[in-house]
Amino acid sequence: MTTTLTNWVANHGLVAIFVLMAIDAVFPAGGEIVMLFGGALAAGAIAGHDGPSLFAVIAAGTLGYLAGSIGGWALGKAGGHRLIERHGRWLHLGPERFQRAERWFDRYGAWFVLFSRLLPLVRSFVSIPAGVLEFPFGRYVLLSGIASLVWCTAFAVAGHALGSNWESVHHALRYLDYLAVAGIIAIAAVLFARVWRAR
Repeated sequence: MTTTLTNWVANHGLVAIFVLMAIDAVFPAGGEIVMLFGGALAAGAIAGHDGPSLFAVIAAGTLGYLAGSIGGWALGKAGGHRLIERHGRWLHLGPERFQRAERWFDRYGAWFVLFSRLLPLVRSFVSIPAGVLEFPFGRYVLLSGIASLVWCTAFAVAGHALGSNWESVHHALRYLDYLAVAGIIAIAAVLFARVWRAR
């Protein structure tokens, strides 16, 4: 997974950063890796690749994530609660997870939109619920934009600072791939066991 993401960014530059971050706004797509690698690319640390400027990397990541956030909000607004009921599991927004998001929106409102965008994993499950719950669009765009700028800047600058040390970090990140595969296998085994028992 990490190799695929970094290859896309290396081969397609700012376009890949924009697209991957737009996806990450709705589904977890390794945004941390994308921005770290983008920063390292901007530092000229990747042999054989002329990297864009650090500013361009941050701008592409921020605008991509904001575009994805708006798309997720629009999808939630158009689909409403029926979208969650019918397709929530495919969006990783089952009833329990959506109810939890609804409670957080009710309790924290704008603060939830702002700070949840800075949290791993949680940040990808804000857009659609915000639309379903009809969180005010203008405020949503402003808060998402601020949080996205802060988040993308932090990771891109960190990747830029890593520079030539990126390869050692990249090697360490490969172990996350193994954990992800193990997690998928475990979930599949649990689901299979439940279906088997039901039958």
